[in-house]
Amino acid sequence: MRLNATIAAVALVTAGLVGPAEAGREQIRIVGSSTVFPFSTAVAEQFGKTSKFKTPVVESTGSGGGMKLFCAGVGLQHPDITNSSRRIKSSEFDSCTQNGISITEVKIGFDGIVLANAKSAPRFSLTKEQVFRALAAKVPVDGKLVENPYMKWSDIDPSLPETKIEVLGPPPTSGTRDAFVELAMEGGCKAIEGAAELGLEKKACHPIREDGAFVEAGENDNLIVQKLEANPNALGIFGFSFLDQNGDKLQGSLVNGVEPTFENIAAGDYGISRSLYFYVKKEHIGTVPGIKEFVKEFTSDRAYGPEGYLVDKGLIPLPDNTRRSMSDQARTMALLSGL
Repeated sequence: MRLNATIAAVALVTAGLVGPAEAGREQIRIVGSSTVFPFSTAVAEQFGKTSKFKTPVVESTGSGGGMKLFCAGVGLQHPDITNSSRRIKSSEFDSCTQNGISITEVKIGFDGIVLANAKSAPRFSLTKEQVFRALAAKVPVDGKLVENPYMKWSDIDPSLPETKIEVLGPPPTSGTRDAFVELAMEGGCKAIEGAAELGLEKKACHPIREDGAFVEAGENDNLIVQKLEANPNALGIFGFSFLDQNGDKLQGSLVNGVEPTFENIAAGDYGISRSLYFYVKKEHIGTVPGIKEFVKEFTSDRAYGPEGYLVDKGLIPLPDNTRRSMSDQARTMALLSGL
C-alpha cells in the first residue's frame, strides 16, 4: 500500500498538482464544521492510537469554509475530508465536480441547535416566532414590515425577561448558522399570521439584524461558552454537543415547550435539529495513507453506534437500519452523483 501511495504521489508531482514537499504527506487532513470538529477529533485520536497510520490533522474552519477548501481541487495541498453540520449545497457540489473531485457523503448522526445561557440566570422558554422576532432584520408591526424595533425580550412578549436582546452566534460561513436560519428563523417566520401576505417566505425570513442584538462570535464555540459565563443576560447559539459538554455552566432554552435533550433530539421532538456529515475526496484515496481505514473507524459501532465513544461527546446516533446502510455506503466509498 505504501508503494502504491508513493507511486501516486510521484505522479501528482509529475503532473504539477503538488510540489515535492507536499508529495510525501502521510497524515489525513480534515477541515470543516466546528460542530463536527470534536467528533472528528475523537475519531482521529482513536485512529492514531489503534492503527498503523499517523493521527489525522483536524481543523475547525466552519462548514462553508471547509467546503471551499475541499472543493478547490485535487492534490495534496488540498484537504482530503471536510466535515459539515449541514448537507453539501448544490453550488458546492458543482464546484467540486468542475474541479475534478468525486465525493463520498457520510451522514454520522444528529445534533440539535440550542439557544443557551448561563445557569446563573433564569432559563428562557421561547417559541420559534419569538426567536424570529428577536433576531430578524425586519419584522411585521401593525401589519407592516419594518426594521426590527425590539430592544428587550419583554418588548416582544411581556412574559419574557426585561433584559436587552443579546445573542451570540456563528458567522455566515457556519453550517450551524445555515441550519439555525432555516429551521428556527424560517420556522418562526411561518408561524406569524399573515407572513405570506407580507412577503415573509423562505429566504425572505433569513436576514439577521445587524444593529448589535446579534453578535457574530466566530467559529469557536468554546469562546461563546466563555462569553456567556461572563454575561448571564446573553444567549448563545451552538450545537447541542457543546451544551452537553458544558452542562455544569450552561442551560438550554426550551423551544416551543421542548427542552433540548439527547432523548428529545433523537425522538425528533425538539424542533431545531439537523443531520451531521463528512465528505471524502475519492481522488486522494491511495495517495494519502489511511483514508479508507479512517472512514471505517468513524462508521464503526464502537465510534458512532448507540454505545459508541462519540455518544459520550454528544452525538445523537442514527437509527440502527440507517446507520448500518450508511456504514456500508461509506466503506464501499459510494459516490454522490447529484443533489
